[in-house]
Amino acid sequence: MNKIIPLKRFGQNYLQDQNILKKIVDEIDPKQNELLIEIGPGKGALTEKILDRIPNLLAVEIDKRVIESLTARLPGLHLIQADFLELDLNQYLNDQIRKLRVIGNIPYNLTSSILFKLFENNTLIEDAVFMVQFEVAKRMTAKSGSKDYGILSVLINYFGEANLVFKVSPNVFYPKPKVHSAVVHIHFDPARSDKKFNFLFQSIVKSSFGNRRKTLKNSLGNSIFAAVNFSKCGVDLSLRAEQLNLTNFIELTEFASKLLDPVNKIIL
Repeated sequence: MNKIIPLKRFGQNYLQDQNILKKIVDEIDPKQNELLIEIGPGKGALTEKILDRIPNLLAVEIDKRVIESLTARLPGLHLIQADFLELDLNQYLNDQIRKLRVIGNIPYNLTSSILFKLFENNTLIEDAVFMVQFEVAKRMTAKSGSKDYGILSVLINYFGEANLVFKVSPNVFYPKPKVHSAVVHIHFDPARSDKKFNFLFQSIVKSSFGNRRKTLKNSLGNSIFAAVNFSKCGVDLSLRAEQLNLTNFIELTEFASKLLDPVNKIIL
């Protein structure tokens, strides 16, 4: 196992510091009746500490090289070799497991893709605890009007809430990344259960930030919503997207959903 070299194409930086690992497990606070899904266990440093507390851990690893070693060292681990982004999360729910918890030191180049998969499956997930790039963590937890406020800030605030738990130095990883990291804890709101509205909301947010320095009117007018007249939506269209709060984006989405023709509506 020690001879396995982290691969850049998988975004692998192995966390080695035992104190940081303990702090992450304490933040997760796993319970016996829960199913945790770990994305990219790597050499199993976090995996082993989770298994010390609960038996219900599913580890999803794309790197074939570590599968045999992990299976031999952690025989109680439910380990599958797969791409998390292609995984059907519904298959892991049953009468005992109603919600999933997702954890991991995730590849930084896939952070957005993983988050959007969680948004897509938000009703299945209780929460998520991730190690991410510090700059991304700031965007995930940013407030309206700040320089870090953007698409991720709005979407996470809509689907739940995120807390930046603590910052992590590059020195605790092998190999050392060139950036600082942070642990973020996301709690999902079960009330966001209307999938059609959720999808429309995401499209509105992405379109609003499509031309960041332009007004909302111009951004929406240059997007897939060009045919929608937002003049009576109740939101000041002279503002830029970063000046809007969550309520404003919900109002835009509600307005658009009423105007879109149910038969010939815009294909998003």
